[in-house]
Amino acid sequence: VQLQASGGGLVQAGGSLRLSCAASGRTLRMYAMGWFRQAPGKEREFAAGISWSGGSSTYASSVKGRFTISINSAKNTAYLQMNSLKVEDTAVYYCALDTSRAVVSSNRATYDYWGQGTLVTVSS
Repeated sequence: VQLQASGGGLVQAGGSLRLSCAASGRTLRMYAMGWFRQAPGKEREFAAGISWSGGSSTYASSVKGRFTISINSAKNTAYLQMNSLKVEDTAVYYCALDTSRAVVSSNRATYDYWGQGTLVTVSS
């Protein structure tokens, strides 16, 4: 399975961006998609996750109410709509695929495949 993340860029604080993550290859077993982020000098952290059916989602407290994760199963693509961006949202954003668990997890160790990352820079 290959994951291709896109949509990052430079935006002013208060602005919006939408990230996309397209899955390709052997996509027979896909249970959940997660978005993680890693700021310079910091650990990679969970931002949001969604079940492949779209019926269940979860968010980190730091993004809840501002970010929305969604999925288009027919296109094997997940999205992260980011609104009201803050300077502290600046990070490389990674999408990740869980092919073995039916419960959306915030633990990065449960994800089997990772995209290459897309840089989001929020200026003040």
